[in-house]
Amino acid sequence: MTDQLSFFTRDGDDLVPAPLACSMWSDDQMHGVALSGALAWAAEGALVRAGRTDLRPVRWAVDLFKPARMVPCTLTTEIEREGRRICLVDVILSQDGERVARGTATFLKPSETTEGEVWAPTDRPVPPPLDVVPPAGDEPRAPYVKSSVDWSQNFLEHQNADRKASWSTSVPIVPDQPLTGLQAAAASADGTSMVTNWGSNGVEYINTDITLTLAREPEGIEIGLLATDRVEHDGIAVGTAAMFDRRGPLGTVMVAALANARRTVDLGSVSYTDDGRRTTDRR
Repeated sequence: MTDQLSFFTRDGDDLVPAPLACSMWSDDQMHGVALSGALAWAAEGALVRAGRTDLRPVRWAVDLFKPARMVPCTLTTEIEREGRRICLVDVILSQDGERVARGTATFLKPSETTEGEVWAPTDRPVPPPLDVVPPAGDEPRAPYVKSSVDWSQNFLEHQNADRKASWSTSVPIVPDQPLTGLQAAAASADGTSMVTNWGSNGVEYINTDITLTLAREPEGIEIGLLATDRVEHDGIAVGTAAMFDRRGPLGTVMVAALANARRTVDLGSVSYTDDGRRTTDRR
């Protein structure tokens, strides 16, 4: 993994947003991918300090109280409940002394699968073919998207009203630590708003939260999202996506979002380079 590319750098106990953390909504606003990743990074740190190496992340919920600015972030953690098979960790992200976002993690102790048969869907999301999207290795790259058009990194091709899937590579939260499965999944989960709320005019809804459930952690840094449902009424939208990797399904993600048509993100005019730089076509 490259040492330079990350969402944050460290300043003592604080995290300072790097340019890669900047949102498309505003030049002074962080995106939810970086926020969720930072909160998960802090939650795992609390678990490590508690000495609980026997637990696995199963549920991750984020509340985005207000737009997070591109300024230093202070993260505080608290273990709300710890038992033999469970641990609940709360994380608060603050800027200039004001609470901006909250993350809540549920960690459970894995055991053996039971013998009884239980229904599960047979129609699972499929990763992009290897001849179309070769393995990323350890290096991040621009996301791939699929709609009625096959997998590509050309966002203009996918600015339509069709069902969408994405395939992205995760970025380290801080440059001096390897990315964990929870951090990768938590950061990628914010992309659910893109695959469920990206339509013919771009992204006209901004998500206010993230709820991720994981049966297992992802293998590697490549993670896919497939829109599975969307309900909208009076400017409030609820979107659900399946999360998966090359091995198969990981879990589900749900986001709630508010109409934000005055500040639409026109993804049809945006392109990314593999090092995370964004360019905009002012057509």
